[in-house]
Amino acid sequence: MSASGGTKAVVAALTANLIIAVLKFVAYGLTRSSSMLAEAIHSVADSGNQVLLLVGGKRAARQASPEHPFGYGRERYIYAFIVSIVLFSVGGLFALYEAYHKWQDPHPIEGQWWWVPLAVLGGSIIAESYSLRTAIRESNQVRARKPWVEFVRTAKAPELPVVLLEDVGALLGLVFALFGVSMTLITGNGLWDAAGTAMIGLLLVAIAAVLAVETKSLLLGESATVSDVRRIEEAITSDGTRIIHLKTLHLGPEELLVAAKISVDEGETGEHIAEAINGAEDRIRSAVPIARLIYLEPDVFVPHRPQQVPGDPSGPVAH
Repeated sequence: MSASGGTKAVVAALTANLIIAVLKFVAYGLTRSSSMLAEAIHSVADSGNQVLLLVGGKRAARQASPEHPFGYGRERYIYAFIVSIVLFSVGGLFALYEAYHKWQDPHPIEGQWWWVPLAVLGGSIIAESYSLRTAIRESNQVRARKPWVEFVRTAKAPELPVVLLEDVGALLGLVFALFGVSMTLITGNGLWDAAGTAMIGLLLVAIAAVLAVETKSLLLGESATVSDVRRIEEAITSDGTRIIHLKTLHLGPEELLVAAKISVDEGETGEHIAEAINGAEDRIRSAVPIARLIYLEPDVFVPHRPQQVPGDPSGPVAH
């Protein structure tokens, strides 16, 4: 996945959230609606998260150093994980606290500014819809025909899945806030406002949990996609070379480490072995351009000898 598409979606979401946050705080100041306060804090958290994603992308682009010879690509995963923590604590837990506080002391929305929350929420829905449309358009360029759930679960670049989930959560949160404010205006009962706030909090906690699980997997280190592994295998074996075992690891969204032990015939000269390895590396890079680091070890294949590496239970060919 190209980082440019994710950056464009992040910038669109950041612009929308900064404008929306100001309007929501104004609406809260005029009406003291807990749903509006929860939504304002939600927008602030989302804005901070988008800044974190941009910072992570910038830091991940640094060149490798002797201290970090494999580069800084995983910084994007680290900042995405921080996003999930911010969304959980600043967004979700604050909304739940505000809901509890409002439930203990419910009060209706009164005064001449009762219409302001409705106007702000309506405008926010339009702005968030634009942001979500941008994220969907950029995601469609890379997700192929994957279902959306599979795309979120398998994407190696964290920016688009994070923005997608945040935008969907923002739209649902606005609907919940609109429900709570509208019912409070209709009935004069502030408990509806508290209920809308609680729904926002639960939604944000759930989204934060999903983001934490997915980014944790990326931080631990994920292999290449099934399709990329298949292309790597085909590239190695296209000249008759046998794979004894193969492992892949994403060092970053666009950086893949490939390590394999490949078979050579007994009696092969060093020159022929070097040519075979160089040819396999060229074919791998042509098939999977993000394979930046490739380490191929030659060995003699013995059919009746276990060919797996120590601690690897997956058998002769391990991905």
